[in-house]
Amino acid sequence: MTLLELKGVTKYYKTSHRSFLKKPRQIRALSDVSLSLEQGTCTGLVGKSGSGKSTLARVIMGLEKADSGQIIFKEESIPHLKNKKLKNMQQHFQMVFQDPYSALNPKITIGKSIAEPIENFEKLPSTEEDKKVKKLLVEVGLEPTDAYKYPSQFSSGQLQRVNIARALALKPELLILDEIVSSLDTIAQVQVLELLLHLQVKFNLSYLFISHDLQAANYICNQFVVMDNGGIVKKEMTDLNNDRTINPDLIESLPEDVDIGVN
Repeated sequence: MTLLELKGVTKYYKTSHRSFLKKPRQIRALSDVSLSLEQGTCTGLVGKSGSGKSTLARVIMGLEKADSGQIIFKEESIPHLKNKKLKNMQQHFQMVFQDPYSALNPKITIGKSIAEPIENFEKLPSTEEDKKVKKLLVEVGLEPTDAYKYPSQFSSGQLQRVNIARALALKPELLILDEIVSSLDTIAQVQVLELLLHLQVKFNLSYLFISHDLQAANYICNQFVVMDNGGIVKKEMTDLNNDRTINPDLIESLPEDVDIGVN
């Protein structure tokens, strides 16, 4: 089943000029992007910095608006939904960002951070909310008592687990993972990737895994999409039952500064 489909998505940014004599110039950040994500799969979106990966994620999330094209989630066109229905739709896809620290308020406990989306959408009694928060912490390999701690008491890898727990709070079907292991050490990277594989099977999740590191993406992804200059330049399927080797043709298609993680 196709969960998310993009058809010809294009996005421009306008540059500003100090002189009123010069007209703003348009920069094309996304160029006619078409892509399908199937239920329960992981698509790796790889490319160099500035290739359009994060812009595409923000457009899917509704944080920015595309200038043209369609974004269809479960057969409904997202840009055409009214505010209330759009808000309800956005429960089904959540995003986890690169920096695990900046995504959390350092002045409130981990438990309160995880509870925020629950309070915004579900409004559960406090006892049920507390149980749900602690259950989410256990799901990502943390302790229920961690709910009472602050971000400063956790490592980067643990905080990224917290951000994953928060993203899972509304039972989404799609997680957009924007460079979520790039700031972690090698051991923490593998631990988080293994956690994602476990959660994907348990909750039938779909992932859009954004990375400049092909080796990390290859660890969990069924499909690769290579972006450069705002457009898709390569699509490649892979088999997670193999030894996770990388197709040489895919490596050949990558921009020079994409980290393939192999010699």
